[in-house]
Amino acid sequence: MRGQKKLYDILARLDIGFEYHEHPPLATIEDAIIHWKDFKSGRCKNIFFRNHKGNRHYLVILEHLRQLDIRDLEKRLGQGKLTFASGKRLKKYLGVEPGSVSPFGLINDHENHVHLFIDKQLDEHERLAFHPNLNTASLVLSKKDFLKFLDYTGNSYEFIKLYD
Repeated sequence: MRGQKKLYDILARLDIGFEYHEHPPLATIEDAIIHWKDFKSGRCKNIFFRNHKGNRHYLVILEHLRQLDIRDLEKRLGQGKLTFASGKRLKKYLGVEPGSVSPFGLINDHENHVHLFIDKQLDEHERLAFHPNLNTASLVLSKKDFLKFLDYTGNSYEFIKLYD
């Protein structure tokens, strides 16, 4: 299976089942829509940010067709200006390359530095889809198992309403 072996080992240890799907590299949501069309799950877009000081990092997960209002998120967080984190920061905190951002990368955040914001709309789905830290495959798992995974990582997370 494509993706980080450590991730599959952790999922097995946690008794988390998943559907596995291989596909070409998915660099954009437009590419993903083609290959995700048969997934019976919430399809997620994952965006990695840093605050203006570079001392806080956030992973925002939202429904794949939604556009994030970054200025609104900045106001809600009160952390000043947010910018997309660099490839170097992605590698340092999530252990992934650009284009492969995934909450599964939290297994590489040994200091639990990254805070997760999950769009409340995704709470409506029973199943969610994410890359296994490589954008040439996707895993579909239950929301319950996804939350079990997040609890295992120890990273803080919260569901927030990203849209009115």
